Amino acid sequence: MRPDAVLLDFGGVLADAPFRADPPELVLRLYNLIQGALTPGQIQRSLIDGAAAYARWRDEDWPDELPQAEVWERFVIADWPRLAQIRVRGAVPRLSYDWAWRDSWTLRPGIAEALTGFAEAGIRLAVVSNTLCGAAHRDYLTKAGVGRLFTTQIYSDEAGVRKPNPQMIWNATDVLGVSPTACWFVGDSRRRDILCARRADIGKAVLMPSGRDDPDAESPWPAPDAVVMDGHALLGLL
Repeated sequence: MRPDAVLLDFGGVLADAPFRADPPELVLRLYNLIQGALTPGQIQRSLIDGAAAYARWRDEDWPDELPQAEVWERFVIADWPRLAQIRVRGAVPRLSYDWAWRDSWTLRPGIAEALTGFAEAGIRLAVVSNTLCGAAHRDYLTKAGVGRLFTTQIYSDEAGVRKPNPQMIWNATDVLGVSPTACWFVGDSRRRDILCARRADIGKAVLMPSGRDDPDAESPWPAPDAVVMDGHALLGLL
């Protein structure tokens, strides 16, 4: 099937980065912002514990996405001194951007060639990704020289829902003006991406393993229609 459009996840498909602790710059920015009300170590621990708690919350089946401010309130600063909380609330968009950004992001092998090949074939492209801050992902794709190839980019913090809620995919297909059955969806998780594709009635669900441990590998989650290891193999599906 030649698709009218290809929808792709960001992390693990378009780009990836090695695991890293939260950047020292973010910890220092928070330390200065709250005027030393907590030590850098306490701030780092709050970010680590908050990220873990946010990840557990994200494992719900059909979750709505939380606004950025609520993520900070619920998972990071709930037990911080009141004045420190107030100062963080006034800087949530910038802090969320910095928390989401990865200096070590790189395009996955063959992705630039695949995106260019699809675009040259007249196949429209979209990003459909869960994230705390879509602006960071959008800026990275522009910096990497491929952002211009996408007709639309749908991010959960802006859409208000998360995969596997099929509304994420439908938001993209509505903008593209195409039926989900005429599209491919490419993701790196059976639990979120392939399940989301099935719920949205996507024409072809493609799994691109990211190389990280996949806890969903042996699970009841839906199987993909195809498995590819990189962008070259994805383009080869045409």
